[in-house]
Amino acid sequence: MTKSAPRRILVTSALPYINGVKHLGNLAGSMLPADVYSRFQRLRGHDVLYICATDEHGTPAELAAQAANVPVRQYVDEQHEIQKKAGEDFLLSYDHFGRSCSDENAALTQHFAHVLEANGLIEERTMRQVYSVDDERFLPDRYVEGTCPHCEFEKARGDQCDNCGRLLDPVDLIDPYSAVSGSKNVEVRETRHLFLLQSQMQDRIRDWIEAATDWPPLARSIALKWLDEGLRDRAITRDLSWGVPVTNPDGSIREGFETKVFYVWFDAPIEYIAATEEWAKAKGEPEAWRRWWRTDEGAEEVDYVQFMGKDNVAFHTVGFPVTILGSQEPWKLVDRLKAFNWVTWYGGKFSTSNKRGVFMDQALDLLPADYWRWYLTANAPEGSDAAFTWEGFQSAVNSDLANVLGNFVNRITKYCASKFDGKVPEGGKAGEAESWMIAELETRLPQLVQHYENMDFRKAAAETRAIWAAGNEYLTKAEPWVKYKNDVDAAAVGVRAGLNLAALFGIIAQPIIPEAAAMILDALGVPEERRTLSEEAFADIPALLDALPRGHEISPPDVLFRKIEDEQVAEWTERFGGES
Repeated sequence: MTKSAPRRILVTSALPYINGVKHLGNLAGSMLPADVYSRFQRLRGHDVLYICATDEHGTPAELAAQAANVPVRQYVDEQHEIQKKAGEDFLLSYDHFGRSCSDENAALTQHFAHVLEANGLIEERTMRQVYSVDDERFLPDRYVEGTCPHCEFEKARGDQCDNCGRLLDPVDLIDPYSAVSGSKNVEVRETRHLFLLQSQMQDRIRDWIEAATDWPPLARSIALKWLDEGLRDRAITRDLSWGVPVTNPDGSIREGFETKVFYVWFDAPIEYIAATEEWAKAKGEPEAWRRWWRTDEGAEEVDYVQFMGKDNVAFHTVGFPVTILGSQEPWKLVDRLKAFNWVTWYGGKFSTSNKRGVFMDQALDLLPADYWRWYLTANAPEGSDAAFTWEGFQSAVNSDLANVLGNFVNRITKYCASKFDGKVPEGGKAGEAESWMIAELETRLPQLVQHYENMDFRKAAAETRAIWAAGNEYLTKAEPWVKYKNDVDAAAVGVRAGLNLAALFGIIAQPIIPEAAAMILDALGVPEERRTLSEEAFADIPALLDALPRGHEISPPDVLFRKIEDEQVAEWTERFGGES
């Protein structure tokens, strides 16, 4: 087999917003699959750079800081550390977890605005916006509420009515009031803003998206729907104090924009580039980011993959590409974009205020990260929304992890310890059972690799479980504990193959359940350089059943997974909500 050259793969997941720890649905729709994919590609031998960051600007951050009675900078500093720790505790293998309030992001955001304006794609316009006299601030659309002019629903938001679904302009609401303070002392005032002329890029963006034939269907369909409705010019500045200042090319504040900043959805995607620059500086190679992002400096060879929930697709397939393409500079565009539907809580929304759903920090108080990582990957919301239920979670953990994987590893390692002094046994020749197992692996391992390459995470988890299940069936066929009574050499074949299967199971589990996988591989003494999913590792599949050296010492690991009891499900349902 000819070895393929290593690829350079840039992975980004949608930036989690700064206001609070994310719930399991946020995790499952962006950060976790990006991590699983990054881990898989590293195990294949590729050069992977996984970048993420907190999205720290915008009105919600200002209001959350105000509610906490702390300066906004202090608030985002604290929240960034909380989110960074939550990611680390969930074993998310970021190469860098940056911040959109960084100097690097401010400089790049201002740079893009300057070149876009020079290219005729930004212009100043006057717009009418709701101003709250008592709050002393212009109100973003969703912070204005009032009666819908179409259906007379009394709690319509300024951007959309949740009752009739119509898109709204806040100045059209009847009896509008501030959602920040409840004050009805509001008025419509004129304010000037910079507009990104997306309408001029309509054909260019459509050509680019229609050429992206290998995008998963969800992302592509959302992007084309937006194009079919026609791209509208969009205000990219806001009347706020917290954000990236609006400057002239010489660095001075733009006249008339002293109390304005760039809109969070303009600067947030640029943070992907800026966070890579932060990473480069942190590793002492300040120019290293350019080979990942500048196509004139090596990024043409990069495969760029983005992960996000479906609500973020429009900004990544239209807004950000307008910025990149409109700059007329050699920046790297995304190659594949994987979008996810929602994880729901028993079919409804996660809600902190109503105590519905589990958030990342709470989850780890209940069980280790691997339990959650497995369930959320095996039930990834790919083709449709996926409902989290305690009963489904219990079933997946107990069946897949405790029974199929944990029980297999436990049985074979303990049997080896008791009958073969904890050493990989010699003797015996492979027979029908081993041939059957090899045939299973020859079919299933290439399928597993392909599912990961296709970013089909449910299928990858299902194939992983199927390989574990085949190992259990192999032990039933090989019956080493029965054969030991009359033919120790025949039993040795089954134990030897079983130990090697346990090692293989640990290796293929690494992308999804890295902690348990490491426990298995450590117990079996598999060296780091052999813990790979490379083409060479799978080149000779029959050899996988005899990879551990004979006489090599192993030790049974501690219990890998504890079953979830019905009493725990009842307690968690009471605490976090559920069907009852």
